[in-house]
Amino acid sequence: MNNVRIGFAFCGSFCTHQKVLREMEKLCERYTIIPILSESAAATDTRFGRAEDFAAAVEAAAGRPAIRTVEEAEPIGPKALLDVLVIAPCTGNTLGKLAGGITDTAVTMAAKAHLRNGRPVVVAVASNDGLSGSAANLGTLLNRRGYYFVPFGQDDPVRKPCSLMADFTRIGETVEEALAGRQLQPVLLRQA
Repeated sequence: MNNVRIGFAFCGSFCTHQKVLREMEKLCERYTIIPILSESAAATDTRFGRAEDFAAAVEAAAGRPAIRTVEEAEPIGPKALLDVLVIAPCTGNTLGKLAGGITDTAVTMAAKAHLRNGRPVVVAVASNDGLSGSAANLGTLLNRRGYYFVPFGQDDPVRKPCSLMADFTRIGETVEEALAGRQLQPVLLRQA
């Protein structure tokens, strides 16, 4: 599997970026990683760090510049650049756009372009409204062909009862199963 090309797309769940980056770094040891940053992930400074520093760390780990625009993501489909696309963290906003077929970010365009080739998209959800406003979109994608989910659960059921978080440490095994056309089970965890 050393010749597998993984698109690794980061969305704006800023509190998860460092955890997810560590998991991407593990995949870099075995696969070719093409990093993709949503416009929000690439440009928003937060209490979790500066966007410029995060983008530099992603690009250094992958050993190549990140795709950052819709225009840069569009050739993923026609050129069949990826074997699998990972979206981690995948926010409620991105879930909604994917469910609705909206392609106005680098990440959603990467997904659209990649799916046209019948190849898998791995989703690692991180959404404070996963069991409320984003629940319908999550359900849509769980039932849509080509999407595979990193196992997820409620990350803080007492203080944030609608929040869902993937177990990011399981991204690698979810990728392996998705490449074989299988959903890693169980997809629902008791607590993430």
